[in-house]
Amino acid sequence: MRTLGIVCLLAAAAAAPAQTPKNNSPTSPETHPDRKVTFRVRAPKATEVTLTADWQANGVQTMTKDDAGVWSVTVGPLEPGAAIYNFNIDGVAVPDPVNPRIKLRARTSASIVEVPGDGTELWNPGTVPHGRVELVYVPSKAALPGQTREVRVYTPPGYDKDAAHKYPVLYLFHGSNDTAAGWTDVGRANFILDNLIAQKKAVPMVVVMPFGHALPFGGPGDNTKVFEQFLLDDVMPTVEKTYRTAPGRENRAIVGLSMGGGQALTIGLSHLDLFSHVGAFSSAIPGDFSTRFKALLDDPVGTNAKLKVLFIACGKQDGAFARSQQLDKTLTAHKIDHTFYPTEGLHNFAVWRQYLGQVAPMLFRDAGK
Repeated sequence: MRTLGIVCLLAAAAAAPAQTPKNNSPTSPETHPDRKVTFRVRAPKATEVTLTADWQANGVQTMTKDDAGVWSVTVGPLEPGAAIYNFNIDGVAVPDPVNPRIKLRARTSASIVEVPGDGTELWNPGTVPHGRVELVYVPSKAALPGQTREVRVYTPPGYDKDAAHKYPVLYLFHGSNDTAAGWTDVGRANFILDNLIAQKKAVPMVVVMPFGHALPFGGPGDNTKVFEQFLLDDVMPTVEKTYRTAPGRENRAIVGLSMGGGQALTIGLSHLDLFSHVGAFSSAIPGDFSTRFKALLDDPVGTNAKLKVLFIACGKQDGAFARSQQLDKTLTAHKIDHTFYPTEGLHNFAVWRQYLGQVAPMLFRDAGK
């Protein structure tokens, strides 16, 4: 019996798979209870590693290396919510290799860190009824010959229950170097709308989020002009054919952040026959705004009759703030009705989530009346 037991043990040991070496990858990001966050990356042969993040106003954060070749830095406390960061290792920008939450961009990629709040934030999923985000593929006829582009579309809770109900549409644009996924992956637009609708603060609406780089990122050409053609000729007809959308300019809004804010202003104010609600967050305001829209500025009675909402918002620590402030002054001087919403904050989703939460309840107040 004793010999048989030893034989059985040896046989079991021989049949057992070899043990996997202990994973010695560093933990990153590590979020602490005080909302400080530690970032780590193993790069033993690197001579310099830095952290670049959207919460940093002034350059990059230097990281230090330990004896095991792990570089680290602790920052914060950070604002609650999703934020974007990446490492720069000896001049090469890379996402966090041990963080599975990747932020794809038009060029390069980064990582996402989630800093918990108290659970009451508008962007928190909560326990309310949720809408659905779908991927719609839109072929372009003339603007982008031979191309089919991904568009993300949010339909509100209850969309499938009443086949006769038609919904107003918000066209929501991302910023430079982002993708169509930006407003859902980091902006959490779908959860913000879910919560506002559940609180009866916003009208149920369809939200359309297209890819705003009609031309290659950083390349030549007038991207806004080509994007405008793609939006008007391809995206809007596809959306209105595919979804139950309420007709007419009174049921369309156009809003964007940064580059997308400039697109929203340019396209929306150029087509008040199509849109009645326009919003721009931390916007790339056209430098020739006063001359381009001189007719609108010189006719405040007519312009105010067409615009139900004109919403401008920007963080005071944002490099775009001076131009947003000047736009507010220009609109005020010409007696154009609008809302200027300055806040503390930088050029990031911490403020853009807040702005969406402010403007969404202002949209389509007369819907269904």
